[in-house]
Amino acid sequence: MARPNYSSNGSIKEELSKVKLSKESIKENLWVFKYIIPYRFKFILGLVLIALSGVTTMAFPYLLKELIDNAHQISLGKDAIAPGLVALTMLGVLSIQMVFSFSRVYLFSFVGEHAVADLRKDIYKQMIMMPMEFFAQRRVGELSNRLSADISQIQDTVSSVLAELLRGLVVLLIGIGLIFYLSWKLTLVMLSVVPVIVVVAVVFSRRIRKESKDAQDQLADSGVIVQETLQGIANVKAFSNEAYELKRYSISVEKVVKLAIKSAQLRGIFISIMIFSIFAAIVMVVWYGTSILQFGELTAFVVYTAFIGGSMAGFAELYSQLQKTLGATQRVKELFGEVTENVNIKDEPVQEAFRIEGTVELKHVAFSYPSRPEIQILKDVSFKAGLGQQIAIVGPSGAGKSTLVSLLLGFYNPAEGALLFDGKDAGSYPLSQLRKQMAFVPQDVLLFGGTIFENIAYGKPDATGEEVEEAARKAYAHGFISSFPEGYNTVVGERGVKLSGGQRQRVAIARAILKDPAILILDEATSSLDSESELLVQKALDSLMKGRTSIVIAHRLSTIRNADKIVVLEKGLVKECGTHDELIHLDNGLYRNLNKLQFELS
Repeated sequence: MARPNYSSNGSIKEELSKVKLSKESIKENLWVFKYIIPYRFKFILGLVLIALSGVTTMAFPYLLKELIDNAHQISLGKDAIAPGLVALTMLGVLSIQMVFSFSRVYLFSFVGEHAVADLRKDIYKQMIMMPMEFFAQRRVGELSNRLSADISQIQDTVSSVLAELLRGLVVLLIGIGLIFYLSWKLTLVMLSVVPVIVVVAVVFSRRIRKESKDAQDQLADSGVIVQETLQGIANVKAFSNEAYELKRYSISVEKVVKLAIKSAQLRGIFISIMIFSIFAAIVMVVWYGTSILQFGELTAFVVYTAFIGGSMAGFAELYSQLQKTLGATQRVKELFGEVTENVNIKDEPVQEAFRIEGTVELKHVAFSYPSRPEIQILKDVSFKAGLGQQIAIVGPSGAGKSTLVSLLLGFYNPAEGALLFDGKDAGSYPLSQLRKQMAFVPQDVLLFGGTIFENIAYGKPDATGEEVEEAARKAYAHGFISSFPEGYNTVVGERGVKLSGGQRQRVAIARAILKDPAILILDEATSSLDSESELLVQKALDSLMKGRTSIVIAHRLSTIRNADKIVVLEKGLVKECGTHDELIHLDNGLYRNLNKLQFELS
């Protein structure tokens, strides 16, 4: 399996082995055809229609020969089939061929669209089941490219390229058989071009494959730039960096253009040499054939040769498309080879066997991120949150507070020590069952681009309108929601940009209230708000924390004075632990110093 390689600008270019169109590479990527199995009968019928379409197509030159020969015979006063009857037969064959062609295009499109839709769903399912470390090492644009460019390439192959390849093979095989029947001598003259085509294909295929891959990688980089710029558009405008971003994107696009043109030049030379070689052979055939064949036979031979030449010339582009598809299929396959989280993707309720009351305990927990194993973020962290208790986690920046949240949510597993829920190791619970009983309200709330109702109902997708409204009331959000002309049907915009910070926080709190979790995790939920918004959000949080175990990552220490226990972290270690009154009276205590510093700054 290829390993991701990080370039200087942070994008990922996958070090894939060269995807040669060989027996081994084709066999390795045949897994994608399992998505055709549910539609195999239509696929098989499509294959039959391809064969029938090829046969009817190749009948046309033979009937053309008959038309010319019979017309010539009649002009000489000899008995022959009426040319009009032959012409009607030709029109009938063309009509049948038209039906076959339409049907096979429809069937292959039907199979291709449905099979690729199933593949897209499976890839998306695989992506959302990946652990957080996977997303920490990849950019969103690179992953989106798997669902867009790579799958589109596979879709084109299944829907059209494969059908054209099979049709071309049918035409080629039937055509060669018929021209051998007409004249083996002329056939050998025509086939003399094959060694030239083989040599050209060998010489150009490697260069074309390399240039095509480079162009695809650069296009993916351009997509990443667009995605990041649009996601961070507020920062772009705040720093007046529109020109900088435009220049960055333009440079990337220019690289795409250069690589694509270079690839197109190589393909153009490849195809041009092939076409020249094929039609040069046709010229030789016509020149030599006039001395050994009748006019009708020579016409049929030339038309058959043109069909064969067209098929062989088309193989050049099909060959290039298949190389791209093998590369895309390999990249997609690598995603399926990644280890996913142990989560149940089905939307099932919490099972009684895994229901938790809300006790949380950390015993000598140590942790380093897999990408930075040499840096220990948490070192021997121990504390316990009793049922219904509010535990505050405080400390300077970089102390490990947010990392602690990631462990509680199961994004990562402790490197050492144990994380317990109700006295049982976290590993004994399925992740999906554990997370269904936890709610997380972050500092930077991410809302989806739908309505306010949909965002609140995200905590309980089957919630009724009354339940959503009740949750909004408890979160002190109903007032501002009702003030909007469309109320709960108000669209919040990308990432919730149409709402203020305090409004987004209260929508997130309403979402958590609706979920009714046993354990609540708050990560500095009020640190970026103004005083008025903070007051409302704090009221909503007090309502949310009532009667349930709460782990609060606090920046403003004034908000956690009533916590049952305050855990003070510094450089990954628990420096102090106790109530506000206990810690504030510790001489030279870290909590006391932090309080004093915030008081002076305020």
